[in-house]
This record gives sequence, structure tokens and C-alpha cells, in this order.
Amino acid sequence: MREVDVAVIGAGPAGLFAAYYAGFRGLSVAVVDALPEPGGQITAMYPEKLIHDVAGFPAVKGRDLVANLVAQAAPFDPCYLLGNRAEKLSYADGQPVLGLADGGQLRCGAVVVTGGLGSFTPRPLPVAEHFAGTGIVYFVPRPTELTGQDVLIVGGGDSAFDWASTLQPLARSVTVVHRREKFRAHAATVARVLGLPVRVIVNAEVTGLHGDGAVTGAEITVRGGAAELLPVDTVVAALGFTADLGPLAEWGLRLDRRHIVVDSAMATNLPRVFAAGDITEYPGKVRLIATGFGEAATAVNNAAVAIDPSAHLFPGHSSDGT
Repeated sequence: MREVDVAVIGAGPAGLFAAYYAGFRGLSVAVVDALPEPGGQITAMYPEKLIHDVAGFPAVKGRDLVANLVAQAAPFDPCYLLGNRAEKLSYADGQPVLGLADGGQLRCGAVVVTGGLGSFTPRPLPVAEHFAGTGIVYFVPRPTELTGQDVLIVGGGDSAFDWASTLQPLARSVTVVHRREKFRAHAATVARVLGLPVRVIVNAEVTGLHGDGAVTGAEITVRGGAAELLPVDTVVAALGFTADLGPLAEWGLRLDRRHIVVDSAMATNLPRVFAAGDITEYPGKVRLIATGFGEAATAVNNAAVAIDPSAHLFPGHSSDGT
């Protein structure tokens, strides 16, 4: 049984800022996340993507934003329980107790849920089910690992075109295959990729994979046409993902579809359980990283009062002591 003042569930941007803010308030904090690295969806899906809507950064790579958030919290020595998951919630003497997937327990003064989309699972590439080899990936956390390769990207959304733009300067060749003529990706991103030496094949599907132990080629069939065999070292299946709340859905939280309903204090319907970031729902909710930062600070400040009713809701500005 570990004990901590605040348990943050989710190590995405909102969770990492909550860890900083809890430390700033003098609270001990543990951060729990099922993924093996901090950063949540950013680290898993678009670490090299430039993010333009974080205050103070005209543009910042996802990987750099995560690194800065980790560094910001580091002076307060948060405990990271990564590759683990909060499975159960119970109470002992009025305090939340989290049961973790590894069998451990975490007794805490308050819980702040910053789980983003919840757990997310990539949609599989159908043809990959019949291929026993390697070379099929669903995320590209380290683009440099594909340097000099022939890369095939399957999909027509933002992730597919972001990876095409990122990988084009590194790979020997990049080909995008989409089963429709229109793309779901942002128009500006599509236009940028179409201006690069990237081959884009529409109204087509991957109908076969070749290779003994690893992918060496892919069979591409255009609707109504013949199949073409392309040399391929890595297939990036960017077909989206399915998300769900996982065990959180069984805790008794008030939900609106896949989101946790909170009030203006970011409090849920459960005692000493708060939430922040994309996982929350309230009238006028806007799902931006920038919004999640403010919600995380609000949640931690209100959690501090729940833990110690004599504490001030607003502790002052971080610059007051300098």
C-alpha cells in the first residue's frame, strides 16, 4: 500500500501539468498510466507533429512539449507508475484507494483523472491478419528509425498525412494509400503533402503483403484496376483507433457517453475525485491542450482543499516567491 496526497490518472499533457501543480502546492503526487512512457496520445501518435495552439509557443513539437512538462514537474519528484493501470476505486476512512493492474494499491488524499480519450486501440489493417511477419506498425514514435526505408502509409486522416510529411525527408520513398478519393485530414496538411515527392494513391486498398519474416512488398489494388506490387520495408497503418474508458466506466462516475461530467471545480460526483482535460464534459467544453492545463490547475487547487479544508483554494502565483 503506497500513500500519496494526489494520484493523477493519465500522463498526457494535462496529467503532467497536474503533477507539476500538485508539487507546487506542496503535495506528494503519483502519476499512473497504462502506456510505458509519459505523454499520452502525443507520445504514442504524433511526437514529431508541430502543435500551434499552446500558449507561449508559436509552434512546438509534441515530443518537446512532453519533455518540457516532465522537466517542469521534476523538481517536485513525482512518482511515475507507468505501464500500469488504475483498475478499481474504493474508499478507506473517507480516502480514495486505487487498485492497480500490477496488484498494488495506492491510498490517496484525492484523485485527478486526466485520461484523455481513455484507453485507445488502433484499428487493425485487415490484410495484416494473414501476414505472420514483422514490419507493420500503427504508431511512429521515432521517425528516424525509418530512415532510408520504403514506407507505405495506409489511411486518409490527420495521422496518415502528418506521418507522410514527417517521414518524407527521411525515407527512401513514401506512398500513401487511401480507399476513398476524399481525405479526412486537414486541407492544409493534405496540400502540403501533395506538394512533396510523396506518391498518393486513392480509391485503393492494400490487398496483400509479401515477405518472409518481414515485409518486403505490398500489393495495392485500385478500384476497378489491376494489382500493383510496391517495394515496402514498413507499413504504417493509420486507420484511426477505438477508445473507451476501460475500468473507469465501472467506478460509478457520472458519464456523458465516454466523458466524465464535472462541475466548475472540476469535481466529479464521487468524493475527492476530480478530472481535467479531454476526458471531461461540461457545458461549453472545448477540447484543447491549452484548456486542459487550466482545468488541471483548477482540479488540483480544489483537491488541495478537499484534502485539507484549512488550505487556501488559491495558493498565489508561482512568481510570488522569487
